[in-house]
Amino acid sequence: MPEFFAGRPYLDSGITGQISPQLLIRFRQDVIDLKAKAVIILAGSNDIAANTGHVSNQTIMDNVRSMAELAKLHGIKVILCQYLPVFDYPWRKGLKPADKIISLNKEIKAYAVANNFTLLDYFSPLADERNGQKAELTTDGVHPNVAGYKIMAKVTEEAIAKALK
Repeated sequence: MPEFFAGRPYLDSGITGQISPQLLIRFRQDVIDLKAKAVIILAGSNDIAANTGHVSNQTIMDNVRSMAELAKLHGIKVILCQYLPVFDYPWRKGLKPADKIISLNKEIKAYAVANNFTLLDYFSPLADERNGQKAELTTDGVHPNVAGYKIMAKVTEEAIAKALK
């Protein structure tokens, strides 16, 4: 998605395939030390996919909360993302993550509201009736295509503006 934000003062510190504990380990150097004004936290997608084995919702939320609390402690505005919809993973057929994603999204929303953080909902604009991604917005049911990223870019810009006002 970085090309959608060309010319803006944003830094994309996402690394493909990383799990939430790896993001937490990098959080100080990638966010706090750079004196970010705001941080968008979308951490746990690869945990949900069980790319390194089963990860509980509690562990995912603990890592998300730790990053959010560190940011808040350092005066950085927090934008918490709800996960993108996924009906199934092509590389891990049968995992059926939709219910886990919906459950985590509810927890993220409640946590964001309770802490006055900005909520960035990627799920709703991309979801189909199965709680997967709309076919016209994805390359593989997991990763958005250009049309999907355009929608994500729009809601991301709205969330950034809300967080920084």
